[in-house]
Amino acid sequence: MERLLIRTALLIDTDPEAVALPAHDLLIEDGRIAAVGPGLATPREATVIDGRELIVLPGFVDAHRHVWQAALRGVAADDSDLGGYLTRVLGEIAPRYRPSDVHVGTLAGALECLASGITTVQDYAHILFTPDHAEAAILALRGAGIRAVLALGQPPFGEGLTPDQVRAVHREHFVTAPDDLVTLALAPLGPAYSPMESVEEHWGLAAELGLRLYTHIASGPVAERPIAALRSAGLLGPHLTFAHGNSLPDDELVLIAEAGAAVVACPVVEARMGFGPPLPDRLREHGVTAALGVDIVSATAGDMFSLMRAALAGGRLSPADVLRQATIGGATALGLADRVGSLGVGKQADLVLLRATDINLLGGRHDPVATVVTAAHPGNVHTVLVAGQPVPLDVPADLTTALAASAAHVTAG
Repeated sequence: MERLLIRTALLIDTDPEAVALPAHDLLIEDGRIAAVGPGLATPREATVIDGRELIVLPGFVDAHRHVWQAALRGVAADDSDLGGYLTRVLGEIAPRYRPSDVHVGTLAGALECLASGITTVQDYAHILFTPDHAEAAILALRGAGIRAVLALGQPPFGEGLTPDQVRAVHREHFVTAPDDLVTLALAPLGPAYSPMESVEEHWGLAAELGLRLYTHIASGPVAERPIAALRSAGLLGPHLTFAHGNSLPDDELVLIAEAGAAVVACPVVEARMGFGPPLPDRLREHGVTAALGVDIVSATAGDMFSLMRAALAGGRLSPADVLRQATIGGATALGLADRVGSLGVGKQADLVLLRATDINLLGGRHDPVATVVTAAHPGNVHTVLVAGQPVPLDVPADLTTALAASAAHVTAG
């Protein structure tokens, strides 16, 4: 049995509330949290980490991200609305993506997540035009060592995977060769952007395969009240996670809450592209399970620290509220709250360790939760663990070369 003991650290747990636990120990056994408390006994053959200068908290959960766009950093930063982004990135650039481009972009994006303390990511992969593209994304996520929910996306332009191809990907990569870290989901266009006949087909496929559904949501252009439309069709339930939804009226958010579904706010992109009023406050007001997502690094930063500050600046949430959305809220939105998102005993040891002695975190021990949310950044990351195993935080040289070559190819012309 592998044992790791983090001794006398400042722990921050997030469930049921965000709370700081000074001078606490955390014991990991075989990748799971085995005990939390002050003065734990040191088990035989345990590796011990001196945590006196460390802040330890659950790994962040990025609940909505198009991971494949790592080669497109900054490409959409000048696009002031959704239309410009759709035209440039999804209309012009995405069709140039080969499976090799999907692989290198997804690998780089996943490693970027890990380097900033994001241990779980929901990869909304609407770049998977063929089974080879899907395999490339799967191999990249598994190669990175991140915990991920890969949602097979329906491209807004062009054809994606057929139902039979989705079944084959599910069978070959997740039934025949299951993986504890990477799980599968579906990401269809959904009722806001496709007719109900298409929605029913995709929802039926997800039910057949036992998969969660992720979809972008808004008031229109197809259904002005897409949540009510789902409820009328008997398709609204806790297996759904929606991204955005800024333009939805309050009564649609109430329906989401009543169904036990979740919403992921992406505050930077939503503000930049004019999606509508900020979501985090509204979600909390109406009791909706709320999470945070980077969305696209082609338009914004790819770390949760920047995202938390955007959520904090956009409304009346407290730092504790924001931290919970970035951890246990995201885990709940992905159906993973029984595995990650807090320091609960029995959960997977997905952790981020920060250097409390870095200059920007000094003086923050009177309110560690607020300090992490308002002041921390990726440069403070000391160690990241996924299932109790430290992950490399350095970028391989060959990946740097491959990503540059991919970026040159997909943005040519």
